[in-house]
Amino acid sequence: MTLNVSEERVAAARPARRVVLEVVHFALVGGSGVAVNFLVFNVLLHGLHLAAMVATVPASLIAMGGNYLGFRYVAYRDRASRTRRQLTLFFVLSTIGVAMESGLFYVGYHGLGLDGPLESNAVKALSIVLASAFRFLVYRTWVFPHDARPA
Repeated sequence: MTLNVSEERVAAARPARRVVLEVVHFALVGGSGVAVNFLVFNVLLHGLHLAAMVATVPASLIAMGGNYLGFRYVAYRDRASRTRRQLTLFFVLSTIGVAMESGLFYVGYHGLGLDGPLESNAVKALSIVLASAFRFLVYRTWVFPHDARPA
C-alpha cells in the first residue's frame, strides 16, 4: 500500500515538474530575447537618438525572430516539428505580443512621462514582462501544443 501511495505522488508530481521545466526553458530563451531587445532598443534610442517608438518596435521584432529558433529548438523541442501553421501562429501571436508591449511602453514613456534613460528601460522591462505572460500562454497552448502532429 505504501508503494502505491508513493507511486501516485511521483505520478502526480510529473505534470507539475514538466510545467516548471517549461517555465525555466521559456525564461532562458525569453531572457536571451530580452537581452537582444534591450541591446537593440538602447542602441537605437540612446545611441542613434531615434524616437522611442521607432526604437522599441524593431527591437521587439528582432528579438522575436531569434526567440522562434530558441523556442522551437530549446524550450519546445519535444513537441511537433516545424510546420507552416506553427510558423504562422508564432509570428501572428508574437506580433500581437509586440503590439501589447509597444502599447504598454507608449503609455509609460509618453503617457506617464517616464522618458529618462533609467525610466525608459524600466518601462521597457515592465512592458516585456506583461507581454511575455501573454506569449507564454499562447505559445504553449496554440503554437507548440503537446498533442500537435506534423502537417
